[in-house]
Amino acid sequence: MLIPVRCFTCNKVTGNKWEPYQKLLAEGYSPNDALNKLGLQRYCCRRILLTHVDIIDKILNYEQTDEYKLSMDFNNCKI
Repeated sequence: MLIPVRCFTCNKVTGNKWEPYQKLLAEGYSPNDALNKLGLQRYCCRRILLTHVDIIDKILNYEQTDEYKLSMDFNNCKI
């Protein structure tokens, strides 16, 4: 879905590196060279970019059903 903002292990900022990483890959860099150019040396940070699957565009294509919209309507909620 969304790239994690920080590395889970070392707490280094990784969220701002996804788009530059994609641009470097599109320019023909290998994943190893692209990660080195971005300054990601630790394998814990590198795995975040290497294993990330960007599926948000696919999820946004699905429309919510009326039943789901009604269940999320908190105005009709009875307590």
